[in-house]
Amino acid sequence: MKNTKVIQVKSLESKKYAWFTLMGFSLMYAFVYNGRFNMELALPLMSKELNLTKGDMEILTVILYWTYAIGNFVNGRLGEIFGCKRFIMAGVLLTILTNWFVSMSTSIKIIIILWGMNGFFQSMIWAPGISLIAQWWSSEKRGFAAGFAHGFSGMGHIILWLSTMATTCMFPQYGWRGFFVIPVISLWIMSFVYWMMSKEKSIAMNLWDEEDEKSRKKEEAYKIISLKENKIVPYKCLLKQWQFCIWCVISALASIARYGLLTWIPLYYAQKVHMPIKTGIFSTLVLPMGMALGTFIVPWTTDRIFSRNRAEAIIICGAMSALMVFIFPSMMTSTTAIITIFWSGFFLYGINGVIWAYSIDVGTRVFAGTAAGILDWAAYMGAAVEAMLFRYILNNTNSWAYVFAAIAMMCMLMVILGIIVMKQDHLEYEEEK
Repeated sequence: MKNTKVIQVKSLESKKYAWFTLMGFSLMYAFVYNGRFNMELALPLMSKELNLTKGDMEILTVILYWTYAIGNFVNGRLGEIFGCKRFIMAGVLLTILTNWFVSMSTSIKIIIILWGMNGFFQSMIWAPGISLIAQWWSSEKRGFAAGFAHGFSGMGHIILWLSTMATTCMFPQYGWRGFFVIPVISLWIMSFVYWMMSKEKSIAMNLWDEEDEKSRKKEEAYKIISLKENKIVPYKCLLKQWQFCIWCVISALASIARYGLLTWIPLYYAQKVHMPIKTGIFSTLVLPMGMALGTFIVPWTTDRIFSRNRAEAIIICGAMSALMVFIFPSMMTSTTAIITIFWSGFFLYGINGVIWAYSIDVGTRVFAGTAAGILDWAAYMGAAVEAMLFRYILNNTNSWAYVFAAIAMMCMLMVILGIIVMKQDHLEYEEEK
């Protein structure tokens, strides 16, 4: 009886810390974009004051994505080694300092170097954050937890827009430099909220946790390997699994399709039907709301409905995304276009949420940060490919039909890969029975 009461108390305490950690990280991450995507909003003003060339602007647009991708590949693992909570905090503070240095710079070369560094510092936050969350949430609830945290990143686009608009209205004398100072002050404040709320490693605190037998065995095997081998062994463990490599391709394809929609669909409407959606509700409310809801709901359904078979959600969301792409050309009014854009954000960002839930499944609490970092590296490599791919298609064909076809093809490829992974999961399940 006494042991039962002790277990109940520890279980309640563990749940409390799980929620505190999840809320603390999620709330802070909602403000991370204030120090990442603010460059896109500042560029028009910067180009006038600093006389930037088209090449300068293109470099500033893409350099963060390249350094962010490279940083993710290593920082997920580094967070596991040095402690995720402190590593995340370091990334946040370095992001804030880099933004402030950009605001004081007058040389475009210095700004490019600083912005590249900012991409690396930003990559110190998400993958270690997934590892931090994984410590507290059991395998039956990790779809919900990963989707919850990622949902706040969708809301981050709205917070960024509100922050920059407030900066413009309240401090117009600062011009573009204010975009790198005022918005990140809120990130600085939220970093203290994160630090006070989050806790690291339920096991180290000797608290009760719940885990199914399959996940526990996999976790114990990873622990033994990590103790016997060197620090890069997680990469060997993960990359030798062909299913994980397929998920990396899915992550890259999802980014190609998502950024394809973000970048080219507004341009299509502006050129073809003179509907400037991007300057209105598209970029400020509708798309981020669809993204936030999709990435929260879809991973949660993989816990509740699909019995943690994440690939089934990839198949459904990939197919629905392809359907949305085919529908786009027939949407000739603002209302129908906005509805379609909302659901596009819902399904495509829903795929991203599932990917982060899978990163915990495959990496367990031991290598979740490494797995998330590799998958995020693949995602941003896809984003870099997107920037070149669709521009090349449009310039060489001068036909939007080919752009839509290419995006739809990426979505259908995700469906095919999802089917392959799902069949393999079913085979492994039957073997275990």
